[in-house]
Amino acid sequence: MFVDYTKVTVKSGKGGKGSISFRHEKFVPKGGPNGGDGGVGGDVIVKAESNLYTLQDVKYRKSYRAEDGQQGMGALKSGSDAGTVIIPVPIGTLITDAKTGEILADLIEDGQSVVVAKGGKGGKGNAHFATSTNRTPRYAQPGLPGEEKTLNLELKILSDVGLVGLPNAGKSTLISKLTAARPKIADYPFTTLVPNLGIVKYGNYRSFVMADVPGLIEGAHLGKGLGHRFLRHLERTRVLAFLIEATDPHPEKTYRLLNNELVQHYPKFENRGRLILLTKSDLLEIPPKKRKICGIDVISISAVSGYGLGTFVDKAVQMLDGYGK
Repeated sequence: MFVDYTKVTVKSGKGGKGSISFRHEKFVPKGGPNGGDGGVGGDVIVKAESNLYTLQDVKYRKSYRAEDGQQGMGALKSGSDAGTVIIPVPIGTLITDAKTGEILADLIEDGQSVVVAKGGKGGKGNAHFATSTNRTPRYAQPGLPGEEKTLNLELKILSDVGLVGLPNAGKSTLISKLTAARPKIADYPFTTLVPNLGIVKYGNYRSFVMADVPGLIEGAHLGKGLGHRFLRHLERTRVLAFLIEATDPHPEKTYRLLNNELVQHYPKFENRGRLILLTKSDLLEIPPKKRKICGIDVISISAVSGYGLGTFVDKAVQMLDGYGK
């Protein structure tokens, strides 16, 4: 099951109490205070791991709690620190505080981690409080409490090229031809129910990541169809490829519809590089010649015959190489 959003409660451990203790040794009358410090409570850490692709495991656990630090002991022995609790998540997970909305971390690299709940410090034992006027302190600090938070975990997949189109525009077929991804392909709308990722290899050991998300319909940014739920997965995409069927009588209108849904959801889409692919060109006797739609470069392709796929990959690479320059 593909899970890209969940809410989870985390609680770090409380610090251990400091010890109130005095030396009790033969032939050592009036031994001084020797209470040790309490141990530190356990942290809760969220860590990105490349072998995960969904938040499913986190969704069904719901809460994570670290243990408390151990209480201090006599003979100046400190209590043990509690262990750390690690929550593994996929790369691309955005972590926000559910109460304040504050962004705590955006984990976009393998192994990147963040402490979301810091364990409480252990209290000091009575050995710390001995003075010339109070040689037998009967006081030790309690451990500090841990932190408790409710977090929103939102997965936004990382991709270089994102495929955008109406249902049945040919996105799944295209990604299956250019990558090892094997999405479901059928002749009815909304065949794709979850995002699909694939790696397009080209040149000498070079590659880029391509994403296929469920088809958009008018009003997707308002929650219609499946687009609203998955539009977030295009937010990190550097190049947008709009797929429009070559037989579409109004390709300009279709492009404007798709672009409007993206921009209404996330205004920064307006500044992304973009291409228009006229798909299923094999259905026409003469494939449309390369032109522009709304000022955007157009490439005619056929995922079935392979026509134009090399041109598309070359153009995508050219745009990715120039991204941010």
